[in-house]
Amino acid sequence: MKLEEVAKALKELGHPTRLSIYKCVVKAGMKGVSVGSIQDKLDIPGSTLSHHISSLASANLITQRREGRILYCVAEYQNLSEVICFLQAECCVNESC
Repeated sequence: MKLEEVAKALKELGHPTRLSIYKCVVKAGMKGVSVGSIQDKLDIPGSTLSHHISSLASANLITQRREGRILYCVAEYQNLSEVICFLQAECCVNESC
């Protein structure tokens, strides 16, 4: 993963509301969680929630799928893993033995 991609992901996760949304989505697993459930749980106005979900999707942290009238958010676990690996990849490399 490139530095710019990791920086964008971390920037989007740096907002408390987006981090709360992302935690809900990650907890839901591969089936995802409906936008309505997120809204109910976090008590966020629809337009605000939509804006934050769009930001998370633009950073490739989540995807959305529609089933009838219900819109689900699903975490992109591979991208989450890549962000974490990017941060850990060079841990302690400059430490002398």
